[in-house]
Amino acid sequence: MSMRSVTIHQSRCRSDSTKQKFHSVTFSSEATQLERPAMSRLPTARLIRSLILTSLMSSKLFLRPALGLLKLVTHSKSGVFDPDRNWILNKFLRWTVYDHFCAGTNRNEVAKTIARVKSMGFQGVILGYSKEIVIDPDIPTSTHDINLALHSSQDDRAIEEWKDKTLETLRMVGSGDFLAMKLTGAGPLAVRLMKERQPMPTIIATAVDVICKEAQKQGSRLWLDAEQQVLQHGLDDWAIEMMRKYNRSPHPLVYNTIQAYLKGSTANLDRHLLSATQEGWSVGIKLVRGAYIEHETRSLIHDCKEDTDRSYDFLANRILCRVMPDHGNHLAFPDAALFLATHNAESASKAISVHRNCLMSGQPTVSLDCGQIQGMADELGCELAQNYERACRQDRDGDVTFPKTFKCMAWGSVGECLQYLHRRAIENKGAVERTEHMLQALRKELRRRLLGF
Repeated sequence: MSMRSVTIHQSRCRSDSTKQKFHSVTFSSEATQLERPAMSRLPTARLIRSLILTSLMSSKLFLRPALGLLKLVTHSKSGVFDPDRNWILNKFLRWTVYDHFCAGTNRNEVAKTIARVKSMGFQGVILGYSKEIVIDPDIPTSTHDINLALHSSQDDRAIEEWKDKTLETLRMVGSGDFLAMKLTGAGPLAVRLMKERQPMPTIIATAVDVICKEAQKQGSRLWLDAEQQVLQHGLDDWAIEMMRKYNRSPHPLVYNTIQAYLKGSTANLDRHLLSATQEGWSVGIKLVRGAYIEHETRSLIHDCKEDTDRSYDFLANRILCRVMPDHGNHLAFPDAALFLATHNAESASKAISVHRNCLMSGQPTVSLDCGQIQGMADELGCELAQNYERACRQDRDGDVTFPKTFKCMAWGSVGECLQYLHRRAIENKGAVERTEHMLQALRKELRRRLLGF
């Protein structure tokens, strides 16, 4: 039972004066906790490992060979480089990167990780099964891909295994948490159909229905991970179909991902908003900068980081201020929710400020949550989590004006997670090279614990 629950239970048996005294002690304890540095919620072992990894990854001399080695291990067919078969390599990867960024290899390990994350003050988690498929956009569609109506028993098995793993993942999270679902994990059939922008086949639609209904039943939410552009247009079609069916309340069940580094991201958002308002469903958007820069056609991506930053902030502002596209400005903005997935403190600060100003001034806005990848941007995540707790203490009538903060993580065997780890490392390479503020925060917190200042 939580401290607040104990307080409420005991106060029922006391007089009004005793109740007032007891609540004063509780508030004082909460205030003391919130006055501590935000980074104090990090366990010491994790703080030290984060400092070591961040120091190494911020070094260009170390970063490039480390990424090369991770790529070699990820793509090698040799048993020597298979961490699920090589015990020594398995232990090394677990101690260095796997345990820092991933949730675990089985249900018990994942449960412990989620409990630890929530005990640190984060309001929830996003959990996904790590199996991924990355394809070369320059390889043309084969003649086999054209025969889209056919699928084999092997496809059936792949879809069933994906459904079972996805449901297993769903059962590891709780009410209010997110299930991160990767539709390409359903196997070659899903990839072929997405690539050709064909409708979701019945066999996959049936599996998706089971997953969505189970998520709805346990009060969890579901977001669809982004894919490369060669697949993303087909995925967007499937995502909108899922939203059309399951986002029939003001609070979306299904969220789709929009990648701000793409030049077509504004048009993609427009499509979601117009479809939602015309058809009467709510839209859930997870906004990221981008995840496939090393596997994407470069001309589709903004020319520089500054353009991507402007795109990200522009899209977030449009959703938070409920701005319809110019050609649909006569339509009402649909019910919507935004998940701000970012490690960029400036973008987070801008969006949260816009959201709070809307709430405080009585202007209409949308539901807002924030999140970062497990093991990254802890100085930002801890600060956001602490700000939410402070807002809860100040707004005890339930009118909290600060977003909840989540940690995103994958689970699976070390070998299964390597593709995820390598893609995340590539995706955040530029951010890792600009981590001086993160290093300063980690060093400051370690110094405070060791020396008291």
